[in-house]
Amino acid sequence: MTSSTRDVYRPAEAVAGLLAAGATFLGFFELLYRPFRLVPVAVILLLIATVMSTRHQRLIAFGFAVVGICFVIGAAIQVLTHHPLY
Repeated sequence: MTSSTRDVYRPAEAVAGLLAAGATFLGFFELLYRPFRLVPVAVILLLIATVMSTRHQRLIAFGFAVVGICFVIGAAIQVLTHHPLY
């Protein structure tokens, strides 16, 4: 039994998946804590994951969507409750 090049799972793929999952967590955390501080970190993590992986593109796209949506909602929550944005 031989494995094709398509079945090869590099360690960089696993790291990229972890980076994307961590950035998605930061995206959800923006709802609770200063979104203007967290969004640059989350976007940088997602950009690094995008370069590292071709396998986790759906997870990375989901992460970008979560970060964007939660940024807008988190900023609105912070403004409405008179908490600092950054």
